[in-house]
Amino acid sequence: MARTGETVATRPTLATLPAAVSRVHLDPDELRTFASSSPAKLIALGLLLIGLCLGAGSVTSNTVSERQAALEVLLADTEPDSHSAHKLYTSLSIADAAASTAFISGGVEPETVRDRYAQAVGEAAAEVVIHSGTAGHDRPENSVDTRLRTGIATGLPVYTGLVETARTNNRFGNPVGAAYLSEASNQMQTTLLPMAEELQDLRSDAVDVAQRNHVRPPWFAIGLIIVALAALVWAQVEVAARWRRTLNAGLLVASAAMSILLAWTVIAGSVSAAAMIEGRDHGAVPASRLTESRILTQQARSAETLKLVRRDATGDYDRIFDTGVARLTELLDGYPGDAPAAAAVTDARAALDRWRAAHQRMNEALARGDYQGASVVATGAGGADAAAQVEALDRALDEGLDRTRETLRGRIATATDSLTLLGPGATALAFLAVAAIGVGLWPRLREYR
Repeated sequence: MARTGETVATRPTLATLPAAVSRVHLDPDELRTFASSSPAKLIALGLLLIGLCLGAGSVTSNTVSERQAALEVLLADTEPDSHSAHKLYTSLSIADAAASTAFISGGVEPETVRDRYAQAVGEAAAEVVIHSGTAGHDRPENSVDTRLRTGIATGLPVYTGLVETARTNNRFGNPVGAAYLSEASNQMQTTLLPMAEELQDLRSDAVDVAQRNHVRPPWFAIGLIIVALAALVWAQVEVAARWRRTLNAGLLVASAAMSILLAWTVIAGSVSAAAMIEGRDHGAVPASRLTESRILTQQARSAETLKLVRRDATGDYDRIFDTGVARLTELLDGYPGDAPAAAAVTDARAALDRWRAAHQRMNEALARGDYQGASVVATGAGGADAAAQVEALDRALDEGLDRTRETLRGRIATATDSLTLLGPGATALAFLAVAAIGVGLWPRLREYR
């Protein structure tokens, strides 16, 4: 027991100990002292480096993932939609040309011509129905896409109804059949084909935008990696100067990891972009030439046959034919020699020359008043007749389109594959750099214990 008058010493209890410790550690003077100390600066340096490396790895991984997702959408959605729009436009043009051809012979049209018309209409209807339901609902142009496909789907039965009415009258020898055919062709040329052309342009533009976006370098990710690498080099210099050690193994490993990530990002991105550029130059651009060529072929053929059906002497259909063939010649002559399907284009040029010669013979027959002879030249089964040359020309262009599409899709797949490992690799390298930073700075911190 304590004697009277003696002071009893106060011992800290478990309840008062945490508060005492907190007062000591949270003392402002001690915090300021610690903040200006070497351990605090070393910790701050480590946290800065860790944040930069994690940020560089995360941004690079996310950027690569977004680019891969965009390429997958391009390969599985956007490019097939563009191809569908081309098929729709071409099928409508073929149907219009075939419908006009059927009238030249009079009476019941040849079975081959009838089959070609039915096949073209069926393919056009299939493209409208199938891709109307598969168009992506998250695309801003989807409403325009839907409007155009709906308009074509609504107008196509009207067109086929007019053609069937014209055929019925033609079989019975009624002259009014030509009027119905003219009305059907007018609806095709002024309503259906313009909508199909707009749809094709819309979908082609979507492919072009996706290609341009992918070719653009990921500057933010590359810049962040460079910043992280520069900070690691600066930290290496600071640590060497302050602690008088030449090199820090941990920071060297972290610098190597960021250097590998930078090189990998630049090389993989360059390979991917180069593949996309090649796909554009050797796939999309030649394909656009062939697509326009195929459409011009059917438009010129339709003008050629309508001239015979209408017994036109105004020269309007001749002007349409001459303009279309002149543009077609320009497209085929300007086709790149190193592009895919160059052989098919050579065949197309030869068929076009033979068709032009057949068309001249048709006009000469008409000038003599020999309508029957002109009809034979235009629709006959002979190898030198116009129908055979149009078919050969269209077949060569279609073959060329298939090859250019294969090239485009192959390069898109290559662009995707070149980025496959970069995403997870960026994350792994970032964590390796973080671990190396910790291992490199921890021995310096222990020196202050």
